[in-house]
Amino acid sequence: MLYVTRREVFSASHRLHNPDLSQKENEELFDKCNNYYGHGHNYVLEVIVAGKPNPQTGYVIDLKVLRDIIREHVIKKLDHKHLNYDVDFMKGINPTAENIAIAIWDQLEDKISEGKLYSVKLYETENNYVEFKGEN
Repeated sequence: MLYVTRREVFSASHRLHNPDLSQKENEELFDKCNNYYGHGHNYVLEVIVAGKPNPQTGYVIDLKVLRDIIREHVIKKLDHKHLNYDVDFMKGINPTAENIAIAIWDQLEDKISEGKLYSVKLYETENNYVEFKGEN
């Protein structure tokens, strides 16, 4: 099995907040990430597709095709947006890195027809990232 990765970068802001908790509980739980106006990150996204190379092309998936899928269905919707307010597929979801990665997976899973979506890695900072591999 081969694993092919496409890396993209986007900038977005968000506020971590649970409306079921008090303001004090939110501040204690989410600290600076609960800032009323939000805060931003320069996210790095890695989308990994698994499969066997096509005998005709030698590709698991054409990386230009993967790039276009990611940009159309994810980057255009997230880049320079406030995740709590501006992104349809994030409505009502607390935009933690974990939840963003799951939401990105959901945007991409049925769009990839060559190979199989294997993993979504989302770097929120240089030191912190999450990886989602689906529900299996």
